[in-house]
Amino acid sequence: MRETTGFRCQACGYATPKWLGRCPDCGEWNSLVEERRVPAKPGARPRPPAARPVLLAEISADGAERVRTGIGELDRVLGGGVVAGSLVLIGGDPGIGKSTLLLQASRALAEHAGPVLYVSGEESAAQVKLRAERLGIGAKALYLLAETALEEIEAQVAALAPRFLVVDSIQAVYLSGFESAPGSVGQVRECGARLMLLAKSRGVSTFLVGHVTKEGALAGPRVLEHMVDTVLYFEGERHASYRILRAVKHRFGSTNEIGVFEMTERGLGEVANPSAFFLAARPRGAPGSVIVAGLEGTRPLLLEVQALVAPAHFGTPRRTVIGADYNRVCLLLAVLEKRAGFPLQNQDVFVNVAGGGRLSEPAADLGIVVSCAGSFAERAVAADVVVLGEVGLAGEIRAVGGLEARLREAAALGFKTAVVPRNNLVGPGAAHPLEVRGVATLEEALGLLIGRGHDPESSSQP
Repeated sequence: MRETTGFRCQACGYATPKWLGRCPDCGEWNSLVEERRVPAKPGARPRPPAARPVLLAEISADGAERVRTGIGELDRVLGGGVVAGSLVLIGGDPGIGKSTLLLQASRALAEHAGPVLYVSGEESAAQVKLRAERLGIGAKALYLLAETALEEIEAQVAALAPRFLVVDSIQAVYLSGFESAPGSVGQVRECGARLMLLAKSRGVSTFLVGHVTKEGALAGPRVLEHMVDTVLYFEGERHASYRILRAVKHRFGSTNEIGVFEMTERGLGEVANPSAFFLAARPRGAPGSVIVAGLEGTRPLLLEVQALVAPAHFGTPRRTVIGADYNRVCLLLAVLEKRAGFPLQNQDVFVNVAGGGRLSEPAADLGIVVSCAGSFAERAVAADVVVLGEVGLAGEIRAVGGLEARLREAAALGFKTAVVPRNNLVGPGAAHPLEVRGVATLEEALGLLIGRGHDPESSSQP
């Protein structure tokens, strides 16, 4: 058996026998890496049992029940719990709390659902034990294994027969049939495929921890995200207390749900009311501060949009956006200038979703526009007002979905008034928990919220 040498693209997985400066498939430069492989001995590679075609009506889905992890926010993102035999990939920045979250979930699963095998490839068993003691974890059915050889991990899974498997991390494990180092494209791809086969054939729910690149994407070949059933991203500032868990791929549920956690001395704690958490430090009566009622999946979430508009002193004015789509904000600024008469061509504009939140839905458009207009005019929106609505290019305010849930969340936090699209009020009247004011145009909304619409005398900042 001879050693074979080739090159594979780290971005798309394209394979070629010779090195190329640019990948012919995805067009990335300097993305091909050398890959050497020694063929394994005959019979060394596991093979799944032979399958035969089965009528859809004859297939039973009784074994696909969900098992709760004991962490409500994690269960919400997973669609109600862990599906048997599923493969879940969790990525995030170093130190964000991936291992802490999975260790806490392993404790609850071991106590209520069966044995859990936690494989640590980057820490010794003693180091994991120290973290477990700090978190108060001592489940009897939780097993630790400090190992990086995938063949040995497979052997221990066969001997122990756990119901859940955690591999921390996929970049640390390796197969001896490959000469490349752990974490290389070939190793990550092949180890991911072997773990997927292990999860599906034995019905073991498997969690994989993945490293991320400096751009925030999961390290390794993109095919790894295609193989797994669920891809979760753990977000948040490393030195801040909050953490947000998002699903970007989920074969068994929605990708719109989020889980909010707070890092404490005893590990990650669930944030039962994220809206109150994000609004805890908001200023009152500050120009440029507007509360927006967003919707993440089925969860209403109130976030503060802050804008700062100041004269530009150096050539082209700056546009800086954090927590929202940059191109969308630039579009809204153009609408504000054209339809409402705000001269922003010589103004620096900074937009930030406070608290590290993220607004990606069009319902936040009106809040962003009002915050920028309020900062420019030095006029504040009342502290007990919540704003939502999509802004069109003609300056019209379009209807949004989920109005009732948004208004109930705002009322629960003490807000008194909501400014919404007028089209949302058309039809059978609903008993809203707070005063609702409908607006049809951007000029009408600005006049109602900051007392300033399109005015010939409003061509300069007061």
